[in-house]
Amino acid sequence: MAEISSRPVALITGASSGIGRDFALRLLREGYIVYGAARRVDRMQNIVSAGGVSLAMDVTDDHSMTAGVETVMRDHGRIDVLINNAGYGQYGAIEDVPLDLARRQMEVNLFGLARLTQLCLPHMRARKSGTIFNISSIGGKIYTPLGGWYHASKFALEGWSDVLRNEVQSFGINVVVIEPGGIESEWSGIATQEAERLSGNGTYAQLVRGFIRAQKGMRGAPPPDVISDLIVKALKARRPKTRYSAGRMARPLLLLRRWLSDRMLDRLIMTAFR
Repeated sequence: MAEISSRPVALITGASSGIGRDFALRLLREGYIVYGAARRVDRMQNIVSAGGVSLAMDVTDDHSMTAGVETVMRDHGRIDVLINNAGYGQYGAIEDVPLDLARRQMEVNLFGLARLTQLCLPHMRARKSGTIFNISSIGGKIYTPLGGWYHASKFALEGWSDVLRNEVQSFGINVVVIEPGGIESEWSGIATQEAERLSGNGTYAQLVRGFIRAQKGMRGAPPPDVISDLIVKALKARRPKTRYSAGRMARPLLLLRRWLSDRMLDRLIMTAFR
């Protein structure tokens, strides 16, 4: 039987690198019991060394998610914070991206996240408290060529999170969307590699070259801790905001999205790709 902990317990996916790893280390310093979940368990030794627990979890594998939640509940009898961070950017022109890759993008960035949330919600409802962080992106509000399936997953996550927030607020559960802009991480390298692989030599090669230039212009982006600061800020707030944003160009671009027409935003984006 689990021993109910007096310390809050956090479960974080995608904890083997980037902002997920930073979330885990930051919450450990804040006094949380932290379970870092990822496929690459060997890359979470720094979390274990800092006092956290590593879980082997693939958000496309229902068994691994079920087993992970059961482990946390068996150990501590509670999940106070769920940070749905696992995700990546499947880039390439819509015409070029095979649908099996498109489906995997949605499976990782949306459906896996949704399933893990389903597994955690009953435990949060039982305690009448909890906070769910969905790590979206400014790419859930704006768009760039070659990112059709990535943007589709994040736009969907934004709406899904709004519905979830309204469904669970009466149970004392907060749902918070985090919208990072450019952050120092592996994301850019993976997205660029896929764009080059799928569209770098064909009809959309010019767009790929523009995307590569744009990504190079993002070098020197702020470290992941600017996003971890948002997590801590929300957790300490009596009533957290529904959305927080930070990172390179996050707030200016979100402001432009609010005020510019679609055609005006198109022109701005395409200028950056030329």
